[in-house]
Amino acid sequence: MSSTATIQIDGHLIGPGHRPFLIAEMSGNHNQSLDRAMAIIDAAADAGAHAIKLQTYTADTMTLDVDAHGFRIDDERSLWQGASLYKLYEQAHTPWDWHAPIFEHARRRGLSIFSTPFDETAVDFLESLNVPCYKIASFENTDLPLIRKVASTGKPVIISTGMASLGELDESVRTARAAGCRDLILLKCTSTYPADARNTHLNTIAHMQQLFDCQVGLSDHTMGVGAAVASVALGATVIEKHFTLARADGGVDSQFSLEPAEFAQLAVETERAWQAMGQVHYGATDAEKPSLQFRRSLYVVRDLRAGDVLGPDAVRAIRPGFGLPPKHLDQVIGRRVRQDVTRGTPLSWSLMLPE
Repeated sequence: MSSTATIQIDGHLIGPGHRPFLIAEMSGNHNQSLDRAMAIIDAAADAGAHAIKLQTYTADTMTLDVDAHGFRIDDERSLWQGASLYKLYEQAHTPWDWHAPIFEHARRRGLSIFSTPFDETAVDFLESLNVPCYKIASFENTDLPLIRKVASTGKPVIISTGMASLGELDESVRTARAAGCRDLILLKCTSTYPADARNTHLNTIAHMQQLFDCQVGLSDHTMGVGAAVASVALGATVIEKHFTLARADGGVDSQFSLEPAEFAQLAVETERAWQAMGQVHYGATDAEKPSLQFRRSLYVVRDLRAGDVLGPDAVRAIRPGFGLPPKHLDQVIGRRVRQDVTRGTPLSWSLMLPE
């Protein structure tokens, strides 16, 4: 699949010739309330999202409920420092019996909806819901059996790159394509929560496009919309941002999620960035052509009689731009006018006697 080829997801066209495809990641921001999940869908639709994304797992498909080394988050820089992995996933997961009503509501609101499966049972479950595509999370992009399972559905696959080395990413891409994935999108991603803009390295986007000949977007964990807007200028066709109703309400991902007004700003500014890219272009655009009259040009600035000499006191470069270009000033100084000329007349070759 060429990086310039358009991919279609639920009628949404994704590619360089189309506005960025915006994914609102719900994750665990429903705070274990189905009503809140529905409200998030409504807010995302109103804010200009094109898609809503869930995560499909249970605590038991993610890890073990044991209190041993490695099963607790010990990084003091983490938002979840000290948390048991099992209890964190219990808190954050989206109950599987919620998926069908969430999918139905999102589709009713005109949103594409899909999910990130974390094991093969989740893929089978999501297939029963007729998802239009799949997302592979950054921590799962080395799980080749999972990638193979997802790719074998023949649906578009979006893979977050996260911490993957170039060699690992190459292996993931080869695995997806060998298993039947024709429509592949890679998302540049920094797997810290929140991410620092200085660790985002957006210049990788164009490099990945060239290496893997596929579309590349951004899964953005930085605060604000600056990184996302910049990514569009570098070729990103997909933007994924975590989304919540209000950070003050708390939730496992709330601290690095956009609120509705911020997501609406993301929608506006990423589309402006895409529109502004345009093509290589020089000279006046159609919109600029009326402004050409405000360039400087050569004008007669005092009344002259036929035969008078055009001296420095008689001709100047001023606005508007209906006279000869200023580059001809040296050529016209010393020439004689062939007729009476009034002050404010644009200078033209026809007003001057032959040399």
